[in-house]
Amino acid sequence: MTILVTGGAGFIGSNFVLDWLVQSDEKVINLDALTYAGNLENLVSLDGDARHFFVKGDIGDFDLLAKLLAEHQPRAVVNFAAESHVDRSIHGPEDFIQTNIVGTFRLLEAVRAFYGQLEETAKNEFRLLHVSTDEVYGSLAADAPAFTETHQYEPNSPYSASKAASDHLVRAYHHTYSLPVLTTNCSNNYGPYHFPEKLIPLVIHNALAGKPLPIYGDGQQIRDWLYVKDHCSAIRRVLEAGCLGETYNVGGWNEKPNLEVVHTLCAILDELSPRADGQLYKEQITYVTDRPGHDRRYAIDATKIERELGWKPAETFETGIRKTVQWYLDNQAWVANVTSGAYREWLGKQYGETK
Repeated sequence: MTILVTGGAGFIGSNFVLDWLVQSDEKVINLDALTYAGNLENLVSLDGDARHFFVKGDIGDFDLLAKLLAEHQPRAVVNFAAESHVDRSIHGPEDFIQTNIVGTFRLLEAVRAFYGQLEETAKNEFRLLHVSTDEVYGSLAADAPAFTETHQYEPNSPYSASKAASDHLVRAYHHTYSLPVLTTNCSNNYGPYHFPEKLIPLVIHNALAGKPLPIYGDGQQIRDWLYVKDHCSAIRRVLEAGCLGETYNVGGWNEKPNLEVVHTLCAILDELSPRADGQLYKEQITYVTDRPGHDRRYAIDATKIERELGWKPAETFETGIRKTVQWYLDNQAWVANVTSGAYREWLGKQYGETK
């Protein structure tokens, strides 16, 4: 048995692949375009593992997708492939349109063609699981109920709008073509192998480097935080038992203002890796102009997945964030490599030019 994972060298995708191969001997075909956030170092522990087959390629490449599906006959496709950074989408939205909308469309078309050729037994077992975000729902007022699966889509950035479009395409292919799809919308992930552009890894990286810790606006933007390995277990559960055509919100039940998250990180670093000058890391906090269209609050109501599938997160924010800080302290070479030009140069030699 085999599954196809797209975007499996990125942050969440690589964690999923690693966890999958701990839980199962089922082969993984891992397709990733290796753009700036795709990192083969995330998967170095799988070198020589016959269960992991890596392919450099884009989900927008219909012919490649068709070839992989025909050759490997996967029983499931899990789609992590996406451009995912809001700031980058503001300054360069076209990549987000191409990958998140056009790429998802071509993936759906390739899967539809493959699915149509399967025998009835294989059709009954096949699944396409599309991984999305809570940002498609827009922004919540401070006293509003958390997002449920029936909340109206109101995306406010090019990134979230592109993900909303991809979600709608997945839903449409289920209702129009009877494609056996599942969708998950997750809250903010954190944990190992997170590229240092998002809040938590950026703060850890900058703190240790003695650089400013940038806080947008007043820092009171609220997010629900989900430890990445909990997210992986939720996806496995949805793939195993989710109802076809349904959406499942995956959250950590951990609403925190950004400023509180940064203060927590600083306090853990003060304990585990104190500054040489004896000062506190919070002294490095710097407030910067808020970004355009910055949503004030996200919050996921994960009641449905717990009620229907029996899943709930294993980590609290306190346990997950401590594990995350310790991982970054123990893996400074990884951080240095992914933030250096040397890694990008090596990648270009191995797999051709990358973004």
